[in-house]
Amino acid sequence: MVAIAIWYYVKKSDRIEEKENQIKIEKFLVDHKSHVPTRYSYADIKKMTNGFRKKLGEGGFGSVFSGKLPSNGVPVAIKVLKGSKGNGDDFVNEVGTIGRIHHINVVRLLGFSAEGGKRALIYEDMPNSSLEKFITSKDRSSHNTASFDWMKLRNIITGIAKGIEYLHQGCDQRILHFDIKPHNILLDHDFNPKISDFGLAKLCSKEDSLISMTAARGTIGYIAPEVFNGNFGTVSYKSDVYSFGMLVLEVIGARKESAVASANSEVYFPELTYKSLVQGEELDLELGDDGDAQIAKRLAIVALWCIQWYPVNRPSMKAVVRMLEGPSESFIMPPNPFASTTHTEPTATASS
Repeated sequence: MVAIAIWYYVKKSDRIEEKENQIKIEKFLVDHKSHVPTRYSYADIKKMTNGFRKKLGEGGFGSVFSGKLPSNGVPVAIKVLKGSKGNGDDFVNEVGTIGRIHHINVVRLLGFSAEGGKRALIYEDMPNSSLEKFITSKDRSSHNTASFDWMKLRNIITGIAKGIEYLHQGCDQRILHFDIKPHNILLDHDFNPKISDFGLAKLCSKEDSLISMTAARGTIGYIAPEVFNGNFGTVSYKSDVYSFGMLVLEVIGARKESAVASANSEVYFPELTYKSLVQGEELDLELGDDGDAQIAKRLAIVALWCIQWYPVNRPSMKAVVRMLEGPSESFIMPPNPFASTTHTEPTATASS
């Protein structure tokens, strides 16, 4: 009897909590009516996915299904969220951020559904999946490897940088993503990168140099030191810059395994790259010619600027884009990112 009473109490509490979450979501949708995309019923979602027939992927958030818009048959990817996960904040973050913006390097949210505990998000279709798929050896067929020459990698990384720059400076409010990593970079049919998954994002005024946080957010291996160490009062847009730098180091192959594969990987592989560049040694990468070597060196130097220990020493994303697209002759080697006790003033090239 006691077990039954406990089960009944838990189920009742879950129902009350879910009702409160739905009220919160509905209030958000009413308050932001002019900024959110098209709303669909859950029955519409079921029709779009043909009864959830083709699953594209699955994670802690829920499942992604292939579908088509009812109005024009355009292919879409539909993320069906797990009703028992979280308190609706991820859903609100997604709709409240990318629901109001449009940029070539940010995935487009085309619609959503919210009925009780059933929630879904409708995105433009990304036929080439995520960047993570193309930088893990087990997924690299000869065809995919040929598609990813060094110029293509540079273009992809530059596109990601432009997307983050837009989030930081191009919107009415600054959007801090807090989970930049290869898995959250999607690729369209032309391999143009699109930043996705804004479930951890925060909005803040462009005038706010620092924001407050109550807990760390992000993925181990890509989280900036100030976030990982719990200095939540000193977190800024420079945390995204650090995550971008770690992503770049992984993409160029300077690290032999995923950033999250080992507890020490986020320290060892970037440090090895830094030492090689300082000592004038060739990077241990697959390089076709001198042009490839120059691109790899440029990307590595930019990444090492981005992962500086102190946020003030990291460049803005505007400066990162300039470094990626400008002449390589003006490049300056950054300070050692791993000498955390040494505080150095950033150069004009890096900070502006």
